[in-house]
Amino acid sequence: MKKRLVLKPFVIPTIYSIFVVALIIGLFVSINMGSEQNDENTYVSGTILDEYVPVVNTTEQEEVTILKPYISENVKIGKNYYDYQDQEEDQKNSIIFHENTYMQNSGIDYIQDDIFDVVSILDGEVIEVEDKELLGKSVTIRHNNEIISIYQSLSEVTVKKGDQVTSGQVIGKSGTCELNKELNNHLHFELTIKGQLVDPENYFGKKLSEIE
Repeated sequence: MKKRLVLKPFVIPTIYSIFVVALIIGLFVSINMGSEQNDENTYVSGTILDEYVPVVNTTEQEEVTILKPYISENVKIGKNYYDYQDQEEDQKNSIIFHENTYMQNSGIDYIQDDIFDVVSILDGEVIEVEDKELLGKSVTIRHNNEIISIYQSLSEVTVKKGDQVTSGQVIGKSGTCELNKELNNHLHFELTIKGQLVDPENYFGKKLSEIE
């Protein structure tokens, strides 16, 4: 008959204590190793933006001024932006008549006898270049999550989709289109802020930090 091994009362608590200590040490080492690995990562702040949005320094961007979409001093307004709050007389010059249909002008038409350079009002990314029968050649630029500018009735386009452009860069030249052919040579310009079409003339010369 084999002799049974009998553990003394203090042996079991001792084994349990050793196990707990070993577990705590193991966790501590694991946490420290994880921290060292995380320290090797590059940390960034801010929000992940739409793939079309150019990366710019936020502080610098807020001080940027919105330019007019042209440089020539001889350019003037040929047709106004339609604002339902304007006086009736002002609204008359913001109505488009085409094929027996009256339409409210969603932008501003800038005219000049001679063809003039069209420039980007801010830094941004070209997200669309089109050539439509009624509107002519057009360029759409996204400047940030809130501002999009549209340039239509162009006779020439010098950028393509995906191009990064800078404020004041020439993106095309004025031209004509079927929709507003009575204006002859002109630029039809639209400005969208926070998803809403606005009167561009209210924003030229403003800093981005001033836009609500």
